[in-house]
Amino acid sequence: MQADREDDAEDGEALPPGAYVRRALCPPEAAGERMDAWLAKVFPEMSRSRIQGLIGAGKLTADGAPVKMASDKVRAGAHYALELPPPEAALPEPEDIPLVIAYEDEHLIVVDKASGMAVHPAPGSMKGTLVNALLAHCAASLSGIGGVARPGIVHRIDKETTGLIVVAKDDRTHVGLAKQFAKHTIERVYFAVSRAAPRTKSGTIDNRLVRSNEDRRKFVVVRDAASEAGKRAITHYWTVESFGQQVGAPAGTPAAALVECRLETGRTHQIRAHMAHIGAPLIGDRVYGKFRGLKADGAGDIHDAAETAARDFTRQALHAAVLGFKHPMTGDMLRFESTLPADMTALVDALRRL
Repeated sequence: MQADREDDAEDGEALPPGAYVRRALCPPEAAGERMDAWLAKVFPEMSRSRIQGLIGAGKLTADGAPVKMASDKVRAGAHYALELPPPEAALPEPEDIPLVIAYEDEHLIVVDKASGMAVHPAPGSMKGTLVNALLAHCAASLSGIGGVARPGIVHRIDKETTGLIVVAKDDRTHVGLAKQFAKHTIERVYFAVSRAAPRTKSGTIDNRLVRSNEDRRKFVVVRDAASEAGKRAITHYWTVESFGQQVGAPAGTPAAALVECRLETGRTHQIRAHMAHIGAPLIGDRVYGKFRGLKADGAGDIHDAAETAARDFTRQALHAAVLGFKHPMTGDMLRFESTLPADMTALVDALRRL
């Protein structure tokens, strides 16, 4: 087994300053092993989760071709190159990033987050996050309960998900908000655009979610209803509007839908995992829905425009539209609404013409 560390790029490679590449040649006896598991043995100083993160960030190649999945199998004789980014500062730094602020007082701030912004720093993504922006906007006034990497963060939404998030400026407010989240008294409403639609117009999805063994980026429903594995997740949904006819399906089977999802619990990827579980994955979700088109019946310019709008949507079509809670310090009931962002509005408009 060969694994050589290199601090410089090979000819033709362009790396950021301070980055380096680790290389490994797969021997015949390792063929067929999972990519992340094999690399963790080759580079024992790196954790398997760290390697999975680098693969997900597009930092691994096999014979020069990108490797996209940590679950891929290694090939005998293949040359693997894993790029490690430059070392990053241990503490997030303030960054002057514009924010859309729905509400702010001395105790908390409600932000309408844009797509593409992670909530807090993580290995490989220490800059451009909501925390970086808040450190600049709020100076030193953020709750320290979340630690140095997550000051003020009480809850999260995915990087590509848009919409409302509340952040605490002091510890008492943080504790008060956290208790409301734990008791499920926070009002959280999301709008999702799905490929296909839930079989019943409205309902409740109540099961347990656990991280997938096959793809560590995903959460899946625990198959054994009696199992205590994972965490209980409850989503209430209602189909607001359905679009088109799904090709090859019984009449009245929509090709897509606009769905309102109300969270009772707030697990990682909960809506994305639940919608995929009931056969209506979110448009643009490359983790939970591999097919990018609609499978809509019909032809012509209108049909093609809708197919293109769905296929080219660059993120999961999910928006945190409503956030309501009791102010921990004043006792006032606060409720905020955020309209659909422009990209989801354009997607829905295209689907309505089916």
